[in-house]
Amino acid sequence: MESSNHVTITVETTVNAPVEQAWEYWTEPRHITKWSFASEDWHAPSAENDVRVGGTFVTRMEAKDGSFGFDFGGVYDEIKVNELIAYTLGDGRKVTINFISQDNNTKIIETFDAEGTHSVEQQQAGWQAFLDNFKKYCEISK
Repeated sequence: MESSNHVTITVETTVNAPVEQAWEYWTEPRHITKWSFASEDWHAPSAENDVRVGGTFVTRMEAKDGSFGFDFGGVYDEIKVNELIAYTLGDGRKVTINFISQDNNTKIIETFDAEGTHSVEQQQAGWQAFLDNFKKYCEISK
């Protein structure tokens, strides 16, 4: 049965910023390029984002030494401003991001379908690193 191989992974953080700011920093290309990478030896030189159902997004991620790069992108399935983003990646995997307002903080819970190349632990650590970078950028830029 194919469904027995289906694994979802969840990462989360709480950002010390109101949900409106967290949403803007998550969705605006000028902000995406400042946090959308897993480690300091990578960067995101460009981002495009059409935040609407059926809209597409793509973020270019590259090693700073030029040794490797790739485009991360997909199509939006559901958007609820300041609450929810759901999309399908180019390889068919699903991702859901919940933005939960908690006074002047925002809890972000990101759930995604695992891929088969890397271990669940590696994927969880990698996606958590992106979320940690987002938190850091969002809080420093307040």
